[in-house]
Amino acid sequence: MGRKITIEPVTRVEGHGKVTIRLDDAGKVTQSRFHVVEFRGFERFVQGRPYWEAPVLVQRLCGICPVSHHLAAAKAMDVIVGAGPGKLTATAEKMRRLMHYGQMLQSHALHFFHLSSPDFLLGMDADPAVRNIIGVAALNKDLAVQGILLRKFGQEIILATAGKKIHGTGAVPGGINKNLSPEERDRFLKGAAPLNIDQMIEWSRAAVELFKDYHRKNKDMVDGFAEFPSNHLSLVRKDGALDFYHGVLRAVDAEGRKVLNDVDYQDYLEYIGEETRSWSYMKFPYLRSLGKTDGWYRVGPLARLNTCDYIPSPLAQKEFEVYKAYTDGKPNNMSLHTHWARLIELLHSAEVIKELLLDKDLQGAKLVKKGKKVAEGVGLIEAPRGTLFHHYRINDDDQITMANLIVSTTNNNEPMNRAVHWVAMNVLSEKPEITEGMLNRVEVAIRAYDPCLSCATHAVGRMPLEVTLVDARGNVLQRKVR
Repeated sequence: MGRKITIEPVTRVEGHGKVTIRLDDAGKVTQSRFHVVEFRGFERFVQGRPYWEAPVLVQRLCGICPVSHHLAAAKAMDVIVGAGPGKLTATAEKMRRLMHYGQMLQSHALHFFHLSSPDFLLGMDADPAVRNIIGVAALNKDLAVQGILLRKFGQEIILATAGKKIHGTGAVPGGINKNLSPEERDRFLKGAAPLNIDQMIEWSRAAVELFKDYHRKNKDMVDGFAEFPSNHLSLVRKDGALDFYHGVLRAVDAEGRKVLNDVDYQDYLEYIGEETRSWSYMKFPYLRSLGKTDGWYRVGPLARLNTCDYIPSPLAQKEFEVYKAYTDGKPNNMSLHTHWARLIELLHSAEVIKELLLDKDLQGAKLVKKGKKVAEGVGLIEAPRGTLFHHYRINDDDQITMANLIVSTTNNNEPMNRAVHWVAMNVLSEKPEITEGMLNRVEVAIRAYDPCLSCATHAVGRMPLEVTLVDARGNVLQRKVR
């Protein structure tokens, strides 16, 4: 008798989705799908609003990564007001970079310490009641405190640059609306322990070592879990360096061959298409040159470390060299290594924050530049979860007439589906039964991508877990709620 397993919703991610796994009459997995079931509407909501409101409005997509939307929209509006890439004042660009790298620091700390470390430190089969940040604190209080304070430091950077920790107003079309005062700078550089940048760098280094130590002891599990070949896409700096704020679009295939060779992201529609499927509100992006079947790709920490040539900060570069040596310089296609990559980026973010804090341009007085206005602009940024696209058109009355957003989680839609299918094939096929361990592993596969379904679908939701077994005729055979 054919059966269908439904996992709805999935926990410890942002937003609302479900998983269905269909079994044939012999109990073998025939299909696995990660559905996003909320309505996508924000691209419509902003139509008719003045273009200068966009950098503030679009942050309401999410309370986890508002800075990413704020800056992507601001970069698109820079183009519209004639102050596109390379035209901002030094103070404006570096303040935005400080804001963004503060966001990367706080988001990566939140994801690893709060959402993912319980799976590693407490085990995938641990009771969900203790497999959380409280359980981590009981196991290692100092580690939990470090995670909390790393995030706090990143949020304080955002407060100082954007005006608020969540939904700030620091970036405006053509620049910023404040600089960084010497008092704010010194608080981050010389603040009382532990809240100073040198401590953040040390804790970030320790986090990388924590994962490397776990990997050494659990290599087979970490390497083999949800491993599959894919393309990888991200922004890179023009010289090939890792850059979260600006660059050109690069994509490589599973063997490292460039399939998108450092193109101008203003022309992204020439290179990237979006497929719709009836069973999900979230689209499926792909590289046009490879087609819908083979052109799907990953974004995020794993992809960024696969596409870039080097990391422009010394401590993170050393870790990057170790990371790349593990796969002999080839792209890394192991899903759980995303956490390793994420922690290297955490360290890089801390290093860049210190470099920026020491830059006197942050105290400059020239904040905004504008030129000849045009009707259309694209802004891209590397959000914590991956490449984020914002594209707008305006009319003669300065109203937004079109908005197209491709968020990081949308870019990772197909990879997340593949990761779920891997778990289904390798766990359920052994014993077609809903167990706590099976549910946890499905979530671990999805969580590696740090999905933000609120951004991807422009809806908000919280995700407890429900699983239902249904036979080929639609009869419910088993239902389990966590």
